[in-house]
Amino acid sequence: MKNLFQFLAEAGASQASAQATKLNLKSDGHGSWLDSRGNIVATTEKGRLVFLDKKKKAGDEGPVQQMAKRRADDRLAGAPLQQKAPPKAAKPEEGEGEGKEGEGDTLTTAFGRFNPPTSGHEKLLQAARKAAAGGQLKIYPSRSQDPKKNPLDPDMKISYMKKMFSDFEEEIINDSEMKTIFDVLSTAFEDGYKNVNIIVGADRQAEFENLAQKYNGELYDFDNIRVISAGVRDSDAEGVEGMSASKLRKAVLDDDMEGFKKGTPKGLKDADVQALFDAVRTGMNAKKKKVKESYELWEVAPRIDQTGLRENYIKKNIFNIGDLVENLNTGLVGRIIRRGANHLICLTTEQNMFKSWIKDVMEYTEVRMKSRMRDKNHPNTLVGTTGYLKNAMAATGTKKIKNFDIKEFLNKYRKK
Repeated sequence: MKNLFQFLAEAGASQASAQATKLNLKSDGHGSWLDSRGNIVATTEKGRLVFLDKKKKAGDEGPVQQMAKRRADDRLAGAPLQQKAPPKAAKPEEGEGEGKEGEGDTLTTAFGRFNPPTSGHEKLLQAARKAAAGGQLKIYPSRSQDPKKNPLDPDMKISYMKKMFSDFEEEIINDSEMKTIFDVLSTAFEDGYKNVNIIVGADRQAEFENLAQKYNGELYDFDNIRVISAGVRDSDAEGVEGMSASKLRKAVLDDDMEGFKKGTPKGLKDADVQALFDAVRTGMNAKKKKVKESYELWEVAPRIDQTGLRENYIKKNIFNIGDLVENLNTGLVGRIIRRGANHLICLTTEQNMFKSWIKDVMEYTEVRMKSRMRDKNHPNTLVGTTGYLKNAMAATGTKKIKNFDIKEFLNKYRKK
């Protein structure tokens, strides 16, 4: 039987391992963690990852790290090495105090729902390009999907975004691994960026500022993190300043095609506007002329009907302690540990705490759940998730599925 100290040690190690897995770090077998380039970036101390000082001397490196560098320099006999792409040429250094960095040192990024994309989002993208000032810019649409607040699936949403905002087609990234703002920041740090600019709406600036700075030096380690507002949004204003995805979802709820069209960029063709309108309606599982019967307004557009949202929250019809929720702004998923007057305190599986206003969260549907267990007492029975597939494979004794071609399968079994 394990004693208490063995149990605590294993628990701490598993916590560090889980955190390292999320950051795509690999163990060297000696308590250190390597990034994709083979560099030691963190060690395990008291059960948690501790990131190393970037100026760490080569003499402090472990034997695995030293061997990796010797292989990279072709000074170690063995199998041929895969040749890496030549590094980008660095720009001449600027004078001190001018705030300019070398090429690739600063990433400007925006992470948002865009569900559905609106003319208001175009303003955010323009602000992001201005902040990038010719540097690297990446726009990451979130991966959230549900019939109420996120009716478009990620692939369809991004397809419409590239059509609506054609000037930003190359900067809009479709990456299924970028589920949260932490994924974006961790990947940027691993890619070698020293500084990052995060572009958000003014109403979300404080939330992103607190989160990004709180975990700098733990999940990533940037020299500078700037959270920049794309401008104040007035929900009562007309035109672009007052446009939001909530208003477009409400327009679908009201079967108001003209109101929906006002929230899309002027250059978008009528046929594309109609197709987007129909796609949102389909995503909401609603039928034409009967969409009002599908959901209450506070469920689809909580920013517009905050009274209805709060009434259901006070009655404890939604968002109770222990429930899993997803923050719609950051993509973080956590279990509710405290209910405030109009906010929630949540804890992720990696023990990262975050605060969310009730208007900015939704129930987590577990559609991305990879674990075979929902918790320690309940198996994952949600069809369509990776965890459910693992349970099915275990029950049938299947170890691996090889060479499955979905098109071939459908053509073989479709009705003639």
